[in-house]
Amino acid sequence: MFTGIVEETGEIVARERTEDGLRLRVGADEVATGLEYGQSISVSGACLTVEEYEPGEWFEVFLATETVERTYLGGLDEGETVNLERAMPADGRFDGHVVQGHVDAVATVRNVESVDEDWFFEFDLPEGYGRYVVEKGSITLDGISLTVAEFDAANGRVTVAIIPTTYRLTTLSEKEPGDPIHLEVDVLAKYVERLLEARFEE
Repeated sequence: MFTGIVEETGEIVARERTEDGLRLRVGADEVATGLEYGQSISVSGACLTVEEYEPGEWFEVFLATETVERTYLGGLDEGETVNLERAMPADGRFDGHVVQGHVDAVATVRNVESVDEDWFFEFDLPEGYGRYVVEKGSITLDGISLTVAEFDAANGRVTVAIIPTTYRLTTLSEKEPGDPIHLEVDVLAKYVERLLEARFEE
């Protein structure tokens, strides 16, 4: 489990296509320190498994075909950056919200606006995901725990306000209209939906 608080950004330093998927080597400093084989790590919101690593320098993860198809990670080139977060320790601080690292879909950046020191990002949600969104609720975009500032239910659009620190320390500073972004809706909303469905099925 993750919290959606990005620890640092990493750089894709190598990629290798295989018959079963894609292997990525990600350059990182802090996140690549203290890793273990088989450890879970969030790469721009996708929970992946550490296969190899060089402490303080890089780590490698493998993306199965399903992950390549469900995310945009397969389209990243060497030199591009990703958000990184190690799994939350049992005794760690819970500063964001419950993030599983299971990408639900890929949303699209619609608009980016700078207002004073803050930034407002508007996203187009894929069809069917708006029902999990509420204003002031939590949403995960590229592994970042964010609060929904505005929700246009009729058009399936979400706006989030980004403070300077988040803008500077994540890949949001590189996003432009038309760019893809990983979406993970609040898992609590999914559980509520399923419980209600089960109740009405009785």
